[in-house]
Amino acid sequence: MKQLLDFLPILLFFGAFKMYDIYVATGVIMVATSVQMAILYKLDGGLQTMHKVTLALVLGFGALTLGFHDERFVKIKPTVLYAFTGLALAFGLWVLKKNFLKMMLGAQLKLPDPIWRNLTVIWISYSFFMAALNAYVALFYTTEQWVNFKLWGYALPLVFLVGQGLYIAKYLQSDDEKISS
Repeated sequence: MKQLLDFLPILLFFGAFKMYDIYVATGVIMVATSVQMAILYKLDGGLQTMHKVTLALVLGFGALTLGFHDERFVKIKPTVLYAFTGLALAFGLWVLKKNFLKMMLGAQLKLPDPIWRNLTVIWISYSFFMAALNAYVALFYTTEQWVNFKLWGYALPLVFLVGQGLYIAKYLQSDDEKISS
């Protein structure tokens, strides 16, 4: 259910854009993301930091888009989100000497520290790549092309996540191995 919930706002955004325009679609994604976060809050008893940042950016950049009637704000929001993610992970890893990725996922995934470090560096690189890619498409393509990129561009995160799964699979311990160790 949560996976469907993750994709629902972007699908509704895409549908509203195709039926109306970028401004209606922006209002739709603002409402859909707010409802999504309310559901996650109810299910989990709170929101993770990334959820809070996402909600703030969607509402903030959406309000700027609607208030100034300027689509550039909504188009650049993913760049800001990806850049924030990359910067936060890099700052944590190299300045604070804390692995935020391990802090967020360490309870679910038991991995050796060097693998957590590699994984975090990969996430930092991916975040900056996606920030740059979205900025490029937002700046040099039409709004319709950008919206299509946002919809079909979801293949990139899926490929990235599958790649991450393949990378960490050999380092994960099964429940049987945990019991016998």
